[in-house]
Amino acid sequence: MPSPLPDPATPLSEVTFCVLDLETTGGSPATDAITELGAVLVRGGEVLGTFQTFVHPGHAIPARITYLTGITDAMVATAPRPESILPTFLEFLRTAVVVGHNVRFDLSFLNAALERRGDERLDNPYVDTCALARRLVRDEVPDCRLGTLAAWLRLDHVPTHRALTDALATTDLLHHLLERVPAYGVFTLDDLLALPRLAGHPHAAKLRLTDHLPRTPGVYEFVDREGQVVYVGKATNLRQRVRSYFGNDDRRTIRPLLAALHAVRHRPAPDPLVAEVMELRLLHRARPRFNRAGALPRRPAWLALTAEPFPRFTITATPLPQATALGPFASTALARRAQEAIESAVPIRRCTVRLGPRTPRRAEPCTPQQLGVALCPCAGQLPLGAYPEAVTAAERILRQDPTAALGALAVRLAGLAAARRFEEAADVRDRGRALATAHRDRAIVAALRGAGSRRLRIGSTEIVVEHGRLVSAVADGVAYELPTPVDDADAASEVLTPAALAEAKVIARWLLRAPGRWHSDDRAADAELLDALRRASTDPWSVPLAELARAGTGELPAAEFRPAA
Repeated sequence: MPSPLPDPATPLSEVTFCVLDLETTGGSPATDAITELGAVLVRGGEVLGTFQTFVHPGHAIPARITYLTGITDAMVATAPRPESILPTFLEFLRTAVVVGHNVRFDLSFLNAALERRGDERLDNPYVDTCALARRLVRDEVPDCRLGTLAAWLRLDHVPTHRALTDALATTDLLHHLLERVPAYGVFTLDDLLALPRLAGHPHAAKLRLTDHLPRTPGVYEFVDREGQVVYVGKATNLRQRVRSYFGNDDRRTIRPLLAALHAVRHRPAPDPLVAEVMELRLLHRARPRFNRAGALPRRPAWLALTAEPFPRFTITATPLPQATALGPFASTALARRAQEAIESAVPIRRCTVRLGPRTPRRAEPCTPQQLGVALCPCAGQLPLGAYPEAVTAAERILRQDPTAALGALAVRLAGLAAARRFEEAADVRDRGRALATAHRDRAIVAALRGAGSRRLRIGSTEIVVEHGRLVSAVADGVAYELPTPVDDADAASEVLTPAALAEAKVIARWLLRAPGRWHSDDRAADAELLDALRRASTDPWSVPLAELARAGTGELPAAEFRPAA
């Protein structure tokens, strides 16, 4: 059974490196073969051992290769074949980190020989001293060939195109480069492996800001010179994630973000769910300018019916109890689409006139009534009980069940699509989506709040969720400090704020995504909560669309649509 590979967090002084070099009959591992193998085992600057052997390539060595390396057919005539020396070399190599100058060339020949032998390819981590030299000393030397570097850096060994000599020269080069890497915040193996991608970055000097970051889950904050948080993120490995910004990430916002970076703060988290909630609360509080996803809507809106003798819909920026309103919506435009979705199924009045006992009546019905899409109490021509019936239907769609409105929209959508009126169809689609999403959000929050206070275990972490909010997290006896929610509303409040909704959705999504990772002392209650969340997370807009598709026609009456089981 193979030994485990080295821990990525191992300090460089404790890492065992196997510096190797191969001489071959040519440049293709598919058609050429190894003629000589040399390797040096080092740790902490000390040579632990060397390995050198000729290898019989199985065919004649080309004259140009003999001229370059000095290795002749006579020198390898009695040498072992690759399949004979590989077991011994693998024992010498074991779990060391492979090092070479243009090391992929050497590894390609070794792996080809292993595959021909029926063995698995090497999975040891590797370091290319050529790539490291390009990042660390390229401005000091004419080029990064091993011979050039040995001469300019005055290494003890001079490469001669012989395996062991070149391996010793590469060992000298490795030690020289390792003396330079602390300036880039590199002190451990994983940092060294990532350095070739990082060191050439224009903001590489800021890598030192990551020195204090642990390799554990948590949340990080990028802070500018004024102390303002400019970016918030979460990670399962904080150090690795933050350092990755200095690599090959070429997103347009990364360079300005790193230019603004002055300090990195972090908060440890015992579990990815806790980290995600922490991130969300910090995003809501700081509103970092480089974060797009996760930020709170700047102008949330709620949709409600007015308290008038003849109620109508109104959109307000004032948070309202869930029992009387639908929301919060991310914008007034989304609330308006949901309103239009309900109005497509219910003939509630659309004018904004406040009607009372002394309000003058219109001489003739308003335009919406003439078009047959709304009742007009303004003209005083309604049958007795007609408007209260419309209000009752609107209240049901707004507060309980959107099926009637979504069914009518689905039929309308199919008709418009069949008529190739695609812009109008897209508008109908967006209305349905806005109404359905708001009801789905309401159902998710209701499912979590209906579960009350739950103490859940995730591995060694114990969390408490109350009414859809995370209130505590403890792991191995350590209580983790959670950022305070941006709103001060009670988690059980009838008013649903955007922050409370966002956190409830994060918790619900995680519980649904990892049902086998969490549990409480009450397994029956766990199953009940999961079932409620699954029902709540169903998209109500998909139900009438599926019914319409099964009917095979755009003429299915809205009354035939039924809510999801």
